[in-house]
Amino acid sequence: MQIYLLRHGIAEDGRPGMPDSDRALTDEGKEKLRRVLKRAPAKPSLILSSPYRRALETAEIAAEVLGYEGKVARTRRLTPDASPADLWEDLRERKDEESVLLAGHQPMMSSLAAFLLDSPALQIDMKKAALARIDCERLGPRPGGVLKWLLTPAVCE
Repeated sequence: MQIYLLRHGIAEDGRPGMPDSDRALTDEGKEKLRRVLKRAPAKPSLILSSPYRRALETAEIAAEVLGYEGKVARTRRLTPDASPADLWEDLRERKDEESVLLAGHQPMMSSLAAFLLDSPALQIDMKKAALARIDCERLGPRPGGVLKWLLTPAVCE
């Protein structure tokens, strides 16, 4: 299974009384996302997103740019404080999917990358709008993924 980890783009600052989950992407955040996605050799068969607004907007932009025609599915397993192991169990149940794009947040994206690579101590700097591809050939209880590439807005200028 090809797993694409996409961190949301730059979001507006929070305001008093505004839930963190309601923050939207900025125009700059949308532009940087498009820049990365246009360079990505990705064709997801499924897109899953955190239910937070900025992640959903990120997933919708990814669907548009990458030519994904399905519906973006929401999952709380991609919120910032979610568990990589719980998300892995969800992915294992979707073993028929060839490639899955996951739109989410820090610290979940870095933690998930380390988990998929079976290297819990590994630290990956997932910048906003960064996109990584990790291939997992076996879908057993513990993933043994291989990092294929990582794109950031700075690399895609």
